Amino acid sequence: MDMDMNMNPIENAISQLYTLGIEYAPKLVGAILVLIIGSWVIKAMSRGLGHIMDKRELEPSLQSFMKSLSVMVLRVLLIVSVLGMVGVEMTSFIALLGAAGLAIGMALSGTLQNFAGGVMILLFRPYKVGDFIDAQGYMGTVREIQIFNTILTTPDNKRIIIPNGGLATGSMTNFSAEPRRRIDFTFGIAYGDDVDKAREVLLGLANADERILKEEGIAPEVMVDSLGDSSVNMKLRIWLESGNYWPVHFAMTESVYKTFAKEGLNIPFPQMDVHLHKEGA
Repeated sequence: MDMDMNMNPIENAISQLYTLGIEYAPKLVGAILVLIIGSWVIKAMSRGLGHIMDKRELEPSLQSFMKSLSVMVLRVLLIVSVLGMVGVEMTSFIALLGAAGLAIGMALSGTLQNFAGGVMILLFRPYKVGDFIDAQGYMGTVREIQIFNTILTTPDNKRIIIPNGGLATGSMTNFSAEPRRRIDFTFGIAYGDDVDKAREVLLGLANADERILKEEGIAPEVMVDSLGDSSVNMKLRIWLESGNYWPVHFAMTESVYKTFAKEGLNIPFPQMDVHLHKEGA
């Protein structure tokens, strides 16, 4: 009779456990070490990501979300790796996760696009709260940047909610991005009026306004722009701080109208001459 047959069930079970222990102990110890080291690395990476986002001055809500998302993804990858080390078959599990992710992504494609757009906007900051922008057919001041939407307030105090997906991928004009802006005015004078006098008047008005910059290279300048159907069009070009754009725009337009009248310069308007011819009987 064999030795195995002479062994009682308890001894047989102990022997099998001993065999399994010898076979799987190194794998188990390695998996535990990988789990411990991996958890430490994930924490270190989370802290590093937090420092990077602090330096970029990202929104606190985005920082918290990005840190939580990155930690969750890294932990899932770590667990999958550890289970694979101890011999657990992960092919079917990974395929199931992939299929579920694909289905969820297709169902929430629009929402995910807006989410991705919000993350890109908050990361690269093409605009910030307080900027005046023109995007997706709307103009207004940015009041809030959310994960999925950006909220604008129009000059007449209407609230516009724009999905971030289109903002991140479409064209946009940010009027507040640069500290200085240029205004090009076009003022018409009548044919026969003194062009030099008109230039003197325009430069005088521009130099008298302290909000208009007078530095070399950006000082006010006036030139004849075109000869129109009923007017000689003068171009006034000035530079100013972005915050003064509209106040100076309105003030300069009014000042030119009043001063031209005082100086005898005529601002022409379109006219039509109608000639009536009486036919004989």
